[in-house]
This record gives sequence, structure tokens and C-alpha cells, in this order.
Amino acid sequence: MVTKKELILKSGLELFATEGYTATSTNKIAQKAGVSESLIFRHFYNKEGLLKAIFEEGEQAFKALYSNIIEEKDPMMVVAKTIELPLDLATEHHEFWRLQFRLKWELQHMNPDKTKPLIEKLTEAFAKLNYKSPAQEARFLSCYLEGLASQTLLGGAFDEKETKAFLFSKYNLV
Repeated sequence: MVTKKELILKSGLELFATEGYTATSTNKIAQKAGVSESLIFRHFYNKEGLLKAIFEEGEQAFKALYSNIIEEKDPMMVVAKTIELPLDLATEHHEFWRLQFRLKWELQHMNPDKTKPLIEKLTEAFAKLNYKSPAQEARFLSCYLEGLASQTLLGGAFDEKETKAFLFSKYNLV
């Protein structure tokens, strides 16, 4: 059974992702969740507290997504799994990822610590694979994949299989 707190989190996430954080009132979230506005304040204190709770859930989801990459020992598998990450975004998580991308621009919200372990693991993998500039290659791939994730979330027309094949070929993973 879904709790009222979970309904508030889900409604907040959906509205923040589609309408924007600043344009979404706690009253609108309460209406969508079917709860009183005061319940939002009781659980989260304010709109910022709700956003923080959504971020905390998302941070855990992101860590879970890349944990198998961090634990991987084979550098070629590190690169391969990283390439597959944005191509395999589960549709049930799209609202959260849309919110992440939206807030980067709307609130100038960036948390470089969120991706730091992944960038470090990629840098280590590229170093083991004898790339000339492993840190630069890791940052390049990360930025490229972020663009692919954006395309996926926006329903962009690109062939995921073709893109994966291209990247696997580029990094000699085929």
C-alpha cells in the first residue's frame, strides 16, 4: 500500500519534472497527491525539504545504477557497462532523470560528487587500457553519455543499437 508520504514524493517529482520547481506550488502538489498541504509541511517542512527528499531517493537510485560498474575489475567491462548505462534507463525512472536535467538549468543545481566515483573508475579503466589521456577520455565519455541520456529522456530519435555499436567499436569492445 502506498503511503501519503510516498504519494507526496511521487506527485512532487512528477510536477517538478514537468512544470519546473519554481512553477510548482506545494498546494498543487497536495492536490495531485490527494492530501492536505499541511501534510507536506509535516513530512518535509517546506518545498525545499520535499525536493531534498526527492534528491536523496534519486542519489540512492543513481548509486545503485552504477554500483556494478564501480565493483567491476575488468577495465573493458567498466567502459562497456558505462556505455550501456544511459541506453538502459528504465522508463519508470525517467521522471527522476528529467528532474535532474531540468534542475541543472532551472536552479543551476549540479552535484559533481554524484558522478565522481564513476569518473574515477572510468579514468582508472582508461589508464589500464593505456589511453593517452585517461582522465580526459573519462570526462569525454561521461559528457557524451549525458547527452545520450538527455536524448532518451526527450524521446530523441536515435538508434540505440547503432550508437552502442559505434561506441563499442570506438573503444575496441567488440
